[in-house]
Amino acid sequence: MPEPNELLRAARERTPSRRTPGEQMSRAELADAVCDWLWATSETKYELDGHYIAKMERGAVRWPGAAYRSGLRAVLNVPHDSALGFVPPGGPGVFDPEPGVSSVIDLEDDLVQAGDESVAQLALVEESNVSELTVEQLQADLLRISENYLRTATKPLYMRSRAIRDRAFRLLAGRQQPNQTRDLYSAAGWALTLLAWISVDLGRPDVAENHARTAWACAEAADSHHLRAWVRATQHTAAFWQDDFEHAATYAEDGLRYAVGSSSLFLSSVNAVDLARSGRHAEAREALVIAKRSRVHTSVTEFGGPFLCTPERAEGIWSDAHLALGEAELTLDHADRGISLFEATPHAARNFGSERMVRLQQAKALLSLGELDGATEAVAVVLNTPVEYRVRPLIHRISEVAALTRMSKHAKDPEARALHDAVRAFTRHPASRTNPTPERTVNVRPSS
Repeated sequence: MPEPNELLRAARERTPSRRTPGEQMSRAELADAVCDWLWATSETKYELDGHYIAKMERGAVRWPGAAYRSGLRAVLNVPHDSALGFVPPGGPGVFDPEPGVSSVIDLEDDLVQAGDESVAQLALVEESNVSELTVEQLQADLLRISENYLRTATKPLYMRSRAIRDRAFRLLAGRQQPNQTRDLYSAAGWALTLLAWISVDLGRPDVAENHARTAWACAEAADSHHLRAWVRATQHTAAFWQDDFEHAATYAEDGLRYAVGSSSLFLSSVNAVDLARSGRHAEAREALVIAKRSRVHTSVTEFGGPFLCTPERAEGIWSDAHLALGEAELTLDHADRGISLFEATPHAARNFGSERMVRLQQAKALLSLGELDGATEAVAVVLNTPVEYRVRPLIHRISEVAALTRMSKHAKDPEARALHDAVRAFTRHPASRTNPTPERTVNVRPSS
C-alpha cells in the first residue's frame, strides 16, 4: 500500500476555501482552482478532478505532470514541489501522465499560431474588415496579457502585444464604421502602452517613450480618457526610471485630468513621489494627503497587472514617497500594510511585481532604522525571484538596498556583508538577458 502524501493534504487543508468562508479547500475545489489557473496562464483546458487529487493524497500518484505540479504550487502557495511531497520515481524525467491531457511536446508554438490564424479569419467572414467579434478578441487578448504580466514568461506576452498592435493597424488600413475605427485605435493604443511598459522593465525607457508617444496619438484618435490616463502613467514611469522626476511629475499631473478608475489613485500617488524626489517636499506632502484620500470609483473595465492600482500597490508607492522625504518610520508603516494586503490577496489576483518592490521599500526602511535582521528577511523573499522576472526597476531597487548595507552602521557586520554579496549575485542575472530587446514603434495613421 502506498504511503499517504501528508504534505499535500496538509497544504490543501490549510488553504481557505474560496467558496465557503471559514472552511478549508476541498479536493474538488482544489482541482477546479488548478484548472482555472492553468487556463488563465496557458490557455489550455485540463480535466483534473477531485478523484485525481485524492489519488495524489493517498500516495498513488507521487509525481504528477509538470502542469499539475505548477498549478498546485500556485494555488497552494508553496515554492517547491518537495513542499507538496512530490518526488520523481525512478529519477528525473519519470512521471505519471495527467488524465485527459494529450502530449503537446514540440507543438505548443504551433498551437498558439493556429489559434491566432483562426482569429485572423474573423474579418474574412464578416461584412466589413472588422466587427464586434474582432474587437472583442483584441480586447480579450489585451486583458489576458496585462493580467499575466510578470506572472508568466515575458517574451510571449511581448510578442503577442506587438502582434495585436500590428493587427489593429492593418485593420485600420481598411474600411470600417467610425465607432469601429475608435475601437481599433483603442486596441492599438493599449498594445503600444503594454510594449512601452515592458520596454521600461527591460531597461529601455527611451524606447518606451517611442511606443508611448504613438499610444497617445491612438488615445486621442479613440477619444479614450481611460487610455490617455494610463499612457501618461507609462510616460511618467519611463521618465521616472531615467531620474527625470520633473518630467515624471508633469506627466502624472496631466494624466490626472483624464483619470478614471484606479489610474487616479496611481497617478496621484506617484506624483507625490516625483515631487519628493525633486526636492519639492511641501508639495509632496500635500500630494500625499490628496492621494491617501483618493477613492477609486470604477466606471471602466480595468485591465489588471501594470494597469491596475490596488490599495496594496498604493501603499507601496506611498512608502516610496515617505522614504524620499526622509521619513523611515512612515515608510515602514506603509510597506508593512502593503505586504499584509498582498499576502491576503488570492494568488490569481496578486501582483508579484509590485509586491517585490514594496518588500525592498520595507528593507530600506528597516536598514535606515538600524534593523538589519528584518531587512535581511525582507530581501530574502525577493532573492528567490526567478531570473525571467528580474526586471530593471527591481535590479535598481535591490541595488539601492545593497548600497545601504555598505553605508549603514552594520557595514562591517558579517550578516550585512553576506546580504550585500547576495544582492550583487542577484543583479548579475537581469531579465533583459533572457528577453527580447524592445524595438521601435510604428507610426500611426491620421484619424479618418
